[in-house]
Amino acid sequence: MKFIPCTYEEHATTILAIFNYAIATSTALYDYEPRNLETIKTWFDNKIRLHFPVIGIVDENNQFMGFATYGTFRAGAGFKYSVEHSVYLDPAHLGKGLGKKLMIELIRVAKTQGIHTLIGFIDMENTGSIALHEKLGFVHAGTIKQAGYKFEDWRDCGYYQLLLAMPEQPHEN
Repeated sequence: MKFIPCTYEEHATTILAIFNYAIATSTALYDYEPRNLETIKTWFDNKIRLHFPVIGIVDENNQFMGFATYGTFRAGAGFKYSVEHSVYLDPAHLGKGLGKKLMIELIRVAKTQGIHTLIGFIDMENTGSIALHEKLGFVHAGTIKQAGYKFEDWRDCGYYQLLLAMPEQPHEN
């Protein structure tokens, strides 16, 4: 197993399939309709433009098993040290501890980029994701009741936060 930087050219169709599986079968994403390659292109372009990582994990045969990334938490310059992260796995590789490995790598990269806080916005019925975040030191920072609607039900979402070291010289420019 190794981590790789993901690119649109090499990984777009696989990432698209993973996203669309999550959309169709889970509350990890509250999208209703499948995404397409055009939306994935825009997604990759934004990650590159903002210097956000897309970290893939592959096995010894270079089989793509999942990815982790983060992006803008909220608009506004004052939030530049906070990011919202996500981890998605190919359904064939669920339950193998890969989510934890990806999260640990994502945290490592966030530290190198001077990120101060990682934030996960998690459906409160996703007990597996909540447990993973808590094992990694994330704390529950609040719940938004009925924040979304999917699968004909209102969904409560929790914010889970991990504070990292403060940047040595935070600035407002």
